Parts: sequence; C-alpha cells; structure tokens
Amino acid sequence: MKDLKIIAAILFTGTLFAQSPWTKKKNEAYLQLSFSSISNYSELFGNPDYATDREITDNTLQLYTEYGLSDKTTLFGSVPLKMVQSGNPTLNIAITPEGSETSLGNIQLGVKHNFYNKKWLISGQIGVEANTSTYTATSGLRTGYDAWTVTPLILVGRGFNNWYIQAFTGVDIRTNNYSSAYKLGGEVGYKAIDWLWVAGFLDGVASFQNGEVVIPTNNGLTGLYVNNQSYAAFGLKLIGEINDKFGTNVGIGGALGGRNVAKKPAFSVGFYYKL
Repeated sequence: MKDLKIIAAILFTGTLFAQSPWTKKKNEAYLQLSFSSISNYSELFGNPDYATDREITDNTLQLYTEYGLSDKTTLFGSVPLKMVQSGNPTLNIAITPEGSETSLGNIQLGVKHNFYNKKWLISGQIGVEANTSTYTATSGLRTGYDAWTVTPLILVGRGFNNWYIQAFTGVDIRTNNYSSAYKLGGEVGYKAIDWLWVAGFLDGVASFQNGEVVIPTNNGLTGLYVNNQSYAAFGLKLIGEINDKFGTNVGIGGALGGRNVAKKPAFSVGFYYKL
C-alpha cells in the first residue's frame, strides 16, 4: 500500500494531462504549481512543415489541484495563466506586429472514479475545459481554444515495488466547430534511488478533422491553438521527493511528428504539496 501511495503521488506531478488511474483518499488534497515553456519556435509541423510569421514563445504558469471526495472518487481542476509572445520575424518581412499577451488559458474542471482495483487499476474520468481564453487579432496571439472541450478518458495502470506503468485513451470533443480528436498515451516510471523517480512517456493526439471553423489568418501564422492539431510526442520526467509533503519535477518533451504544432521541444518544472 505504501508503494502505491508513492506511485500515486508521482503520477499526480503531471500537467493538466492528469491521466493516471490512481485516485486520492477521502479528504486528501494535492496542489501543484508548474511552469512550462516552448521558447522562440519558428516552424510548425505540417505536410510540408511551414514557418510562423514571427518567432513565438508559449509559456504557461499553471495551478493544478485534486481533492478526494471518497477513496474512489477524485475532483480535479487546473487554472493556466498563459504568457505568449511574438518576436523577431522569421523572414525579412512580417505580416503581423510584435506582441505579447498574458491571460487565462482554458480552465479545466473534472472528476475521476476508480472502477476496478485488483493489482491493475481501471478508472474513468471526464474533464471539461471552459472557453476562458483570449485572442488578439492584430498579433494573432491566442491563449487557448475558442471552444469548450469535453474529454472522457479510460485510465489503466499498475504499481510495483520500484516502478509503475499506466496508459490512457479517450477523445477531446470541442464546440464552436473545432475538430474533435483521439487521445492515446502511456508512461513507465522507475525509482532510481530513494528520493528520485525517472519516467518516460509517449503521448499522441490525432485530429478527426471533422470541424470547419475558420481560423483567422494572423492566428494561423502563430500556430497557437489552431484547428486540426495532431502530434506524436515523447518525453522524460525526473521527480524528486523532498519529504512526505513536498516534491519537485522536471520534464522535457518533443514530437516525432505532427500537424499545426510547434516543431520544438517543451520544458517544464513544477513543485507539489500534499495535504
């Protein structure tokens, strides 16, 4: 049981992709503050790949929380503060002006429930992202999707003495005529030493291309939250346990390929506290 609690704490150090099957105990809570960045990207995945109008930096400061309603049911939520910026032109002449925007992204609320716990865990969750983002027409900078998103997921996992494995599958269903998408991913973690976990993950999103929303030209030149985004990503996370309550995590991720997403790695760092 102790090992499973440790594994659960590690899995909860992720981003808003809170996609592990472990739930909190009744009345237990978890808080994490994280910062992630894709800095100065100038190229987007496509067929063929294509350049942005200006170098784009996409930073996110995010508060994530979970609370156990019961031993099997957990509420979760995230509040992202987006800090996006356009800088130097990628070609000699830029269509859009330089700009920066600091505003909310898509706030998310959801619930997770564990249905099966016999060595392997099977849980289900549903999350709802609100249309709380901002768009600046002149610079094309956007801080989130101009849509509500409902994300039902099936989550599977198992913990062992020194390692764990977990996977998820589901869909993003978006309003405002944005395309929906299929989601699939997994993660394996290993306890390298008493206070350090090392985890590798794969994460994929495939757009159904079933939406016909018209994306403003300037927004398309930034690649920020445009329609029909897809990717196949991989990454590495290091999780350090400072004590029973506090911990920190560092991650880096890249993409094997994609469509309409930045062609540059993402870096993240976070601090968590368990109540």
